[in-house]
Order: sequence, then C-alpha cells, then structure tokens
Amino acid sequence: MQKVLHLDPAKCTGCLSCEMACSYENYGVFATSRSRIKVFDFHHTGRKVPYTCTQCDEAWCLHACPVEAITVDKVTGAKVVSEATCVGCKVCTIACPFGTINYVAETGKVQKCDLCGGQPACAEACPTGAITYIDANWTGLARMQQWADKLGNQSAPAAA
Repeated sequence: MQKVLHLDPAKCTGCLSCEMACSYENYGVFATSRSRIKVFDFHHTGRKVPYTCTQCDEAWCLHACPVEAITVDKVTGAKVVSEATCVGCKVCTIACPFGTINYVAETGKVQKCDLCGGQPACAEACPTGAITYIDANWTGLARMQQWADKLGNQSAPAAA
C-alpha cells in the first residue's frame, strides 16, 4: 500500500511543529530554515498552509537530474536525493513546478522531503491533524464525505 502526506490547510494553526520536527529528524537541530516542509503564512487572509514535496508520479525533478542523484525509494515511493551524488547544479529546482526542492548553500546540495523513510516526522508532530500520512488511494476521502453531507448524507428519521 502506497502512502502519501495529506495536507489540510483548514486545520493548520501555523505552530511550526512540523518544521521543527523535520529539521530535527534530518539535521538534529530545531531550525525552521533547515526544514523540508514549510508553512506559508498568508498575512492578508490569516491562513497558514503547510507545503512540501508531493512525491509526483511523473517526478520532473528525478528526470531532470543530470547525475541521477534523485531515485525512488522502493518501500515508500519517495523521490530521494542522494547527497553523495548531488552536484548542486539546481536543475531539479527549476524542473519542479511546485518549488518544493531547496538548494542549501551550506552544503552546496539540494534537499527535499523523503517521507522520513515511511514515518514522516512532520505528520507525527502535527498537533491538529493538518498533516497526516495516509493511504494514497484515499486522499480525497474527506472531500467526498463533505460533498455527501451537502447532498443529504444524514441519518434517516426513525419510523414512527
């Protein structure tokens, strides 16, 4: 069963627990600047939105890498950057249409979400359930339930 990160912006409070957990998991420090997930703060609306690599099936980043530093993890399906192979050319950052691959000046390499080997620290740290790790086949379940509720998916009144 393939699993994916499911991000629900309506539940995000902007606490940055996900960013802190990610940086600690990957670098052993609590530094939001080192996180592979970001929480965007839309000041004009007051909304907070968590955002990270969506692990595209097509994976333009993987196909664009001239040294094949991005590979598919056979267990999680995550597109993973090999820091040892990466030459820091940044072609993958240009190829990603979502801007979720970041160049790290200190290392001269790129970083992106690798799903923490199947136990994403961001999802485990999120106190509101805005980030969950779910079966890929059910990413639209909450929307389907909302739509069903709008159409009358209510309990039938008891017969008299």
